[in-house]
Amino acid sequence: MSFSSLGLSDALLQAIADSGYATPTPIQEKAIPAVLSGHDLLAAAQTGTGKTAGFTLPILQLLAQTAYGANRPVRALILTPTRELAAQVAESVLKYGAHQDPRLKSEVVFGGVKINPQMLRLRGGVDILTATPGRLLDLVSQNAVKLNKVEILVLDEADRMLDMGFIKDIRKILSLLPKHRQNLLFSATFSADIRKLTGDLLVNPLKIEVAVENATADTIDQIVYTVNKSSKAALLTHLVKTNNWQQVLVFTSTKHGANKLTEKLNSAEIKAAAIHGNKSQGARTSALAGFKQGEIRVLVATDVAARGIDISLLPHVVNFELPRSSSDYVHRIGRTGRAGQNGQAVSLVSEDEYHALRLVEKLIGAKIPREQIGGFPA
Repeated sequence: MSFSSLGLSDALLQAIADSGYATPTPIQEKAIPAVLSGHDLLAAAQTGTGKTAGFTLPILQLLAQTAYGANRPVRALILTPTRELAAQVAESVLKYGAHQDPRLKSEVVFGGVKINPQMLRLRGGVDILTATPGRLLDLVSQNAVKLNKVEILVLDEADRMLDMGFIKDIRKILSLLPKHRQNLLFSATFSADIRKLTGDLLVNPLKIEVAVENATADTIDQIVYTVNKSSKAALLTHLVKTNNWQQVLVFTSTKHGANKLTEKLNSAEIKAAAIHGNKSQGARTSALAGFKQGEIRVLVATDVAARGIDISLLPHVVNFELPRSSSDYVHRIGRTGRAGQNGQAVSLVSEDEYHALRLVEKLIGAKIPREQIGGFPA
């Protein structure tokens, strides 16, 4: 199937061609016509499936059919759990809307940076607004933005938003929106909370699933190294150097742990940087850019900060500690093995994590091979 068979405009097809994409992914193939037809949508999609284009392309097309004057109301609202993901979605809106005439105005707002510049950018209105829930409510409370004309609402990575405790904020935002609108909900997993939210939010939704719930991609080679907790940093250093890994995303459970590990790697002459909630937005953006360009070899991240990291050919993901939630394991390792490429997911597991490992294996329905490396006892 080609993008041209999905009912998209010439301006959007030109932008897709500019981006180098020839054929739609399964989620795009199903979601684009569904959104264009005005349906509410419930989509189960892992990270790396192309879901962002699956909703940004049809939204751009639908909104372009009615152009507003200078004082534009927010007509499409895209809510995301983190600043990184918000920035990534906003980038897609700009990229795919590049050839539309007249151009739709889009903006992105998130916390962790000053609010005044965002307020200024929202003056004069905006057609498409991508936002994190907390900062959006701050802007609403300061009368910088109104949401009473929203035609399309997107909840992206809804499961993550609920995990991060945004449910109250989301309900507050919903109360500010018009009753009649199109709702699109994307989630990697369907927990009981997500099912409840969809029941409250969606009207006769089309349901799209492009991957088995909680499944990991076939292109990811998973392995567990059993190791003593105190030897994990040394083992990671050994793996990076011995295998000559050039681009590795490492997950830690805490911000402090991320900082400590980054210091150890740098002192072992492995260029590393950390991204987490205590880092400024500038530091996070700079670390991510350095990682993508190959200047930084190891990026150490917490789960929250890693949301929205989109690197198409990332070869290695390492769980320095297993996550608290088994479904986060699926999210984490989904950063590699994208777009049909092979990737490797390595977990460094100490004795106190064996129970968590069994829960992960139960969730993904497979036993992960275990190995031990000489000199690094379990």
